[in-house]
Amino acid sequence: MTATTTDTKQRRVLLANPRGYCAGVDRAVITVEKALEQYGAPVYVRKQIVHNTHVVRSLEERGAVFVEETEEVPEGAIVVFSAHGVSPAVHEEASKRSLKTIDATCPLVTKVHKEAKRFASEDRDIILIGHIGHEEVEGTSGEAPEHIQIVESPDEVHKLEVRDPDNVSWLSQTTLSVDETNETVDALRTKFPNLLDPPSDDICYATTNRQVAVKTMAPECELVIVVGSDNSSNSVRLVEVALAAGADAAHLIDNASLMDDAWLEGVTTVGVTSGASVPDILVQELLRRLAGHGYEDVALVTTADETLTFSLPKELRRDLRAE
Repeated sequence: MTATTTDTKQRRVLLANPRGYCAGVDRAVITVEKALEQYGAPVYVRKQIVHNTHVVRSLEERGAVFVEETEEVPEGAIVVFSAHGVSPAVHEEASKRSLKTIDATCPLVTKVHKEAKRFASEDRDIILIGHIGHEEVEGTSGEAPEHIQIVESPDEVHKLEVRDPDNVSWLSQTTLSVDETNETVDALRTKFPNLLDPPSDDICYATTNRQVAVKTMAPECELVIVVGSDNSSNSVRLVEVALAAGADAAHLIDNASLMDDAWLEGVTTVGVTSGASVPDILVQELLRRLAGHGYEDVALVTTADETLTFSLPKELRRDLRAE
């Protein structure tokens, strides 16, 4: 679409709702905050607690220490496992080092881990749709490494070799594009007609809801700006979804200072959303910057009402109750 004029009175922002923090991210961030309050600094966190630069820096300022591997944590110290989940091998290593562990894995990721273990117990070959190297995929595949193969796209399906084509099941990373995942599942079903589905959709409700909101507003937008870090899978997917749904341009930025003013040239309608690990303060900063360019009219595009919450990890709840 091409705007014939960008008179200030016509400029507007479509703001996606829902956007930002999901229940699993909210739980994980509060877990680290409460652990710091309960035990004092430092509290170690394996990997980024969630994939957002602002959140990680904020927690570091409060005394959280982020490490890549459990072996970097001093013996006997407290370590929080990130929302993306870890493999059984990581739990075993933590136990050997006498670490006090707090597992902040999102319950929806834990559900996928349980599905992997159940399918493996039935001696099925499991096809895990996801991004190789992503922490969530590493954690899930670690539940049954001898049974799981990873595919990233429909184009890779033809390469798969399994023991019994009639005894194959599939799982997915929770933060993928819904449409692309369905394409991969279709390709798997073509190759393995008796493919067994997981008992429920693995892509989390928040990922789906944020993509639906973007699909709804993108056709009216010349530009969509997604707030999120570039290592956030669900944030990256929102850019792809916006372009596929009809936006002329879409960009991912960590914060408002990274917006390029040149993107606004000739643009009447800007769509704004944020990934599931993004605090809303970053979106509000972007809205203020857009308002400074004449985009003061903000209309909410609501496609779902999210009310789900998760309780804190049991290890932390136990200590909070004891106090």
